[in-house]
Amino acid sequence: MTKDWYAWHLDYDQPESALARRLAEVRRRVVEALDAAPPGPLRVLSLCAGQGRDLIPVLATHRRGGDVTARLVELDPRNTELARAAVVEAGLTGVEVVTGDASLTDRYADLAPAHLVLACGIFGNVNDDDIRTTVRHCASLCATGGTVLWTRHRREPDLVPVICEWFAQEGFTPVAVGSPADGVGVGAHRFTGTPRPLAAGARMFEFVGYDVLERTEQP
Repeated sequence: MTKDWYAWHLDYDQPESALARRLAEVRRRVVEALDAAPPGPLRVLSLCAGQGRDLIPVLATHRRGGDVTARLVELDPRNTELARAAVVEAGLTGVEVVTGDASLTDRYADLAPAHLVLACGIFGNVNDDDIRTTVRHCASLCATGGTVLWTRHRREPDLVPVICEWFAQEGFTPVAVGSPADGVGVGAHRFTGTPRPLAAGARMFEFVGYDVLERTEQP
């Protein structure tokens, strides 16, 4: 059966759930990234954005929210409907929500490189090769001095240290890598290199789903 990614968001409403604690940590890192961003217009990209819960509420209250031009890309139209409603309610005229395949580089070509890139909820749902490929593309999506935020479960085998190495190989330095709840990892990396041109027409990953991956990895 296909995972219901609309229903999956219900755990966000349980304050002590691992997902809610992950959300709180990601929001905190979004605030820090906006605080550290240079003056003037800011660009933000969110891949597999879901209902926008990690970004939209922060932009609604942050002093830099009005400086932001953002694009949130999410495949499930039920999720994007809620995200668009949240954008309208917050009065964020610079935020666009796109219903579509977030893995395609062409979705971001006109806004990359961005000051903040969110790749949350991806790395636990794609295979290891696609994680590596996505990290490599982050060096095109992210501007010099910009921040990439990402998440990954910390069940064994814990791939978080390896992901940190992959970011380092692409010119990123760690800002923070933590575990706000058991089995949950949240990373923030700052790009110190020069952005590479974003490859046109490329697919960064194939979203498989953690439930499918868990079944296929079992002996």
